[in-house]
Amino acid sequence: MTRTAPAVPPWLAHALRSQRGPVSWSAVLRGALGGGPLLLAAVLAGRPTLGVVAAIGAMFAGINDRPGSRRASVTRIGTPALAGAAGLLAGTAAGDHAPAVLLTLLLTVMGLAAGGISALGPVGSSAGTQLLVGAAVGAGMPLPEPGPLRAVAFVAGAAWLLLLRLALPTSHTLAGDRRFALRFDGERAAVAGVYDAIAALLDAVGSDGATARRAALTAALDQAQDALAGPRLRRHPSSAAERRLHAQYAAALPLAEAATALAWAGEPVPPRASEAPRRLAAAVRDGVPTGPLPAPTRSAPGLRALDDALLHAAEAFDRADGRRLHGRRRTRTAALRTVLGARGREYGMRVALCFGASAAVAQALHHARWYGQHEHWYWLPATAVFLVKPDLGPLASRVLSRAAGTVLGALLFAGFAAVLPRPEGLVVLVTVCGALIPLATRHFAAQTAVVTVLVLALVMAGGEPQASLARIGETLLACAIVLVVGHLPTPGRRGDAIRARLIEANGAAREYLAHVLGESEDREARWALRREAYRTLAEARAAIALASAELPPLARHADGADEVAATLERLVDTTTACAVHLDDTGSLDPAHLRRLTHLGAELHLPVPTARPPAACHR
Repeated sequence: MTRTAPAVPPWLAHALRSQRGPVSWSAVLRGALGGGPLLLAAVLAGRPTLGVVAAIGAMFAGINDRPGSRRASVTRIGTPALAGAAGLLAGTAAGDHAPAVLLTLLLTVMGLAAGGISALGPVGSSAGTQLLVGAAVGAGMPLPEPGPLRAVAFVAGAAWLLLLRLALPTSHTLAGDRRFALRFDGERAAVAGVYDAIAALLDAVGSDGATARRAALTAALDQAQDALAGPRLRRHPSSAAERRLHAQYAAALPLAEAATALAWAGEPVPPRASEAPRRLAAAVRDGVPTGPLPAPTRSAPGLRALDDALLHAAEAFDRADGRRLHGRRRTRTAALRTVLGARGREYGMRVALCFGASAAVAQALHHARWYGQHEHWYWLPATAVFLVKPDLGPLASRVLSRAAGTVLGALLFAGFAAVLPRPEGLVVLVTVCGALIPLATRHFAAQTAVVTVLVLALVMAGGEPQASLARIGETLLACAIVLVVGHLPTPGRRGDAIRARLIEANGAAREYLAHVLGESEDREARWALRREAYRTLAEARAAIALASAELPPLARHADGADEVAATLERLVDTTTACAVHLDDTGSLDPAHLRRLTHLGAELHLPVPTARPPAACHR
């Protein structure tokens, strides 16, 4: 009898897994030019502590400096930086005037608010994190500068790295692609990625990999949508190049719809069907004409829709008539509803408890003189913030990675501190660590190790003694606190955040279904509804996967959610196939309606009644 190897627990498998992808050497360059030069300038000016705060701002900006468009980076880097400055200002005021108990209560309330903000998405998560870290540092780091000056220095550090992001060329340009303006290289790469994802889905039609390819197409569309929809001074695209990119993105939507319908049908398509989307991807990426596009056979509704979409794309690529992005436009009311809703409450409660408990323990140890000559009590709550950050993996995985990364980073710094001259050696160490951050973001433990070395170097550059052992002890204590508090019962039902995401995805799917069965002629509205349905489903899937990988006390609250999400995906796929058939024949297919009714029954979702074929005029 053969023995099977025991399965690795999901939380441990996540801790052992790292991200993959090409190295962004432009991000490495920006990291090297970030905190190190700022610290050097401050040291030369005789204000090293001000340089420490500016370098911390640049460090956080470097962590948020992810691939994408320049326009999107303004929000991705700038919004968290402003939140961090606000936290630094509030924390400094509270640390100067509030006694220990009141300070702990204030930090706990801030944790509740920051946790709710984190429910808004990746940018909200980064903003909430920097708000709390800034509050802890402002309250606990002994610096001679007043709070407003600290906040200005923090924002200046982040603004410096953002300026580098906007001004320096990216890896594409560094490789020799100088034929286009630097403004839109991220947008071009994102839109080209959509056409590549469409081609990959067409290649996978009829195979077991079609579902994964369709999910990859959704991710590519989300990325392109975000890249094009960043902040702008004008409401509409202001240049021919930008309008052309908008038109090229819009032309991909009917292609994605046709490819999804073909994947739903499951009948393999001719290999030449994927050639045209790949040529369109190359045309977007290189800025060249599309040339002749191979047309697929028109033997099925999906193939006819694909051919029609290719003809439309060929025309759109020659024009510069940008259209709307068919993307989400969330109002302030909707954002507030998310923060105050189930998702915001559940995560906010967990952050508040972990952050507040860590601050309470840190204050108790600090006033008991356990720290001796080191005034580093802020490390304990600041570490807890990163441990409960929602988009870094399961809680147990984050704790393990944080502990391992901190021990490694602190031991490395202890060795460097023994041999490096001061302060020039510390400036070099900060510069090297800044350059390593884009590489280290592939794994939480590696990122923790690099950030630990960087922060310890900044603390020493600010005039404090070497603190590696204290950093290790406080991190392990924070890990224990978060691991215990994070698994305690909380007010309300666990799993409310997952249910809220499924309810949101269900509502988007229902809107899309009602629009298609209503036989509306507004295809652009249909594409917008389809995008929102798939996007909310992808967000729900990601949240479910994260919750399922937690330890059993937390993972059990996600039981059954994955099956609901899979049924919703089949409903949206079938709706897309129904829409393509309706465009092709002018009537709804009875087989599609039966399938939709069956899926709606599984979800307890009433399927709207379609109009009779006689009422359709196409």
